[in-house]
Amino acid sequence: MNVFIDYQIKNGEKMYNNTRQFTKWVACWGNATSIIDQKECVYSRNLTLRYPIFMCFSGSALRFRFSNLTGTEPVTISAASAADTITDKTIAGSTVKEITFQGKREVTIEPGQEVQSDEIPYEVTAGKSVSVSIYLADYTQMNSGVLITGPLSKGFYSYGNFERSGELPVDLTRNTSWFYFLNTIDILTEEKNHALICYGDSITAQSWPDYLTLRAWEEGFHDVSIIRRAVSGTRILRQYDCITYAAYGLKGETRFPLEINTAGADAVLIQHGINDIIHPVGTDVNVFRPWSDMPTLEELEEGMSSLYVKEARIRGLKVYAGTLLPIHGWRTYAEFRDELRCAFNDWMRTSELFDGCVDFDETVRNPEKPEAFGEGCDSGDHLHPSEKAYKMMAYAVPEELLK
Repeated sequence: MNVFIDYQIKNGEKMYNNTRQFTKWVACWGNATSIIDQKECVYSRNLTLRYPIFMCFSGSALRFRFSNLTGTEPVTISAASAADTITDKTIAGSTVKEITFQGKREVTIEPGQEVQSDEIPYEVTAGKSVSVSIYLADYTQMNSGVLITGPLSKGFYSYGNFERSGELPVDLTRNTSWFYFLNTIDILTEEKNHALICYGDSITAQSWPDYLTLRAWEEGFHDVSIIRRAVSGTRILRQYDCITYAAYGLKGETRFPLEINTAGADAVLIQHGINDIIHPVGTDVNVFRPWSDMPTLEELEEGMSSLYVKEARIRGLKVYAGTLLPIHGWRTYAEFRDELRCAFNDWMRTSELFDGCVDFDETVRNPEKPEAFGEGCDSGDHLHPSEKAYKMMAYAVPEELLK
């Protein structure tokens, strides 16, 4: 689908006609940043990363946020660029635009820090794809990124410098679901466009936000972007400060203010809390997962209220809750855990704190056995949904959030 963009770039000034004015920065793609899941430190050298990104908006410029939030060493990006995507691994070489930082191609990101690029003039057509390529010349600690999956979430890495190459070499390239350093892409677009943040853990790090993006596009909701902020294993109330569970990420109090810092966002949908319930097993089983970590219903409610809703309201965001999914059959399943899950769900369904509640639980559960997934909705581990269920979750989101 081609969308007509009527603008010119002349002498650094944007000139628009009366039909389409690009005046507002809105995030069109985004992820969280966490510690990479690894047993030892991993370094890369002379490596090219390439990520094709679906563009839901038309616009006239792009800017890029890169993150070393969870790194313990400086990270140097030697070069980065954006270009029109031809196929997943292939770009149109004539469209390559250099990504710069205060006019320079190379940038060093200190541990715990993020950087934003210069604004890059770029003619973007909604419904197309732009590929971001990143070259890491020297030894680089690969400790800041996130694992995400879904039909729109693809990545590649190649041995060598192919940052500007039209095609990545087959014999030196592999697929990856790890998104390193690239955190958010903003687009200068129309005033009517806005972003919906989907915040959560591994369930949100998997496919349903991608299916929601596809649904919005197919149903004609072209004014909204779906920004996924999700990290596997994370909890609302606590985090693991040990290397065994380092990849389980930051707790909600630390994550949430960073991740809702999203240009053009007007609402956040929160589906979070199941790891608070399923993780504690007692120090006799696992020294890092004591029973003292087991929350009460009141603690979960307070965490959602004070850490999430209050912070979101300060930013002027609407807040929607997403109920927690069935866990029957999961390796730490117990009736008391499921009772807490159901009580927390009931609170989210009825609390006046929220602007609404998306009942994911009701969507994917077995009506005859509500503590378990419905037929075909279990991925097999009894915690994460199947692809069928992820699609159902995407269609359970009310149109109100997409309009």
